[in-house]
Amino acid sequence: MQKRFLGTGGLAVSALGFGCMGLSYGYSPGVDRATGIRIIQSAFESGITFFDTAQAYGALNEEMVGQALAPVRDQVVIATKFGFRGGDVGQGLDSRPGSIRAAVEGSLRRLGTDRIDLLYQHRVDPDVPIEDVAGTVRDLIHEGKVRHFGLSEAGAATIRRAHAVQPVAALQSEYSLWWREPEKSVLPVLQELGIGFVPFSPLGRGFLAGAIDEHTAFDKGDFRTTVPRFSAANRRANARLVEALGRLARDRGVTRAQIALAWLLAQKPWIVPIPGTTKPHRLQENARAAAVELDTRDLSAIEEALRPIAIAGDRYPAHLQKRVDR
Repeated sequence: MQKRFLGTGGLAVSALGFGCMGLSYGYSPGVDRATGIRIIQSAFESGITFFDTAQAYGALNEEMVGQALAPVRDQVVIATKFGFRGGDVGQGLDSRPGSIRAAVEGSLRRLGTDRIDLLYQHRVDPDVPIEDVAGTVRDLIHEGKVRHFGLSEAGAATIRRAHAVQPVAALQSEYSLWWREPEKSVLPVLQELGIGFVPFSPLGRGFLAGAIDEHTAFDKGDFRTTVPRFSAANRRANARLVEALGRLARDRGVTRAQIALAWLLAQKPWIVPIPGTTKPHRLQENARAAAVELDTRDLSAIEEALRPIAIAGDRYPAHLQKRVDR
């Protein structure tokens, strides 16, 4: 798989990464430790060298990543995140310098490593100046515990302020064919400052792959049960997008997921999507998307086909939308 660079500090990663959240968090039920380790190792064998986890995903998640990648530690880039009190999303935000240091020590221990390749602030904490956050990560970089600094769901002004203290290698935010807001104000700033972009949920939390429809029943612990965009009515309305993607994919001889990922890769050479899955066949399908090249004619056809389709439903419930920095 081809490499891409995030930021200007030499952080080279595979063109597609692997989002590990769903292995144990968010999309209940997750998988057991042994299965999670096998999936992560299969991702590496498929050419993926960039793995994304977080303190907030639970101890098991970071432990699976660490155990799976220990034999190839020097060949991979591991990203994790801090930013919630005690690592518990329910307890609220906490990016105080002491809390960042405690989170890093815990992540290093669970990952079984001596450094974190890319450390993100999981969500912007309005109670802690971003300069203090960036300064703390800068110190951790100088100490050798962290290599690169990242932000997640940060707005343009916050990105600029953080970058002035410690260069930001990557911003992680949602971006896909059904959530294109980053194009308005974030992507131009990233291009200007030389910051990479890591789209999470590049397949619309599974919806763009075509495996979810209005009749899909989610487990009661599944995060999507709280998301307005995943109400039965909105899934029915948004089926137009999936149908259009299906037609485009058939024309190219690929799958919906592959054309959605290839579209992201074609937007900028510094964009690295991180699809996640618990299914081996989906992992292989996603990995093959890195070889799908879309030319200007393909991209124009996608724009023309999808432009008339309005997306129904908010991407977050109101209480979570408040944590998105704008």
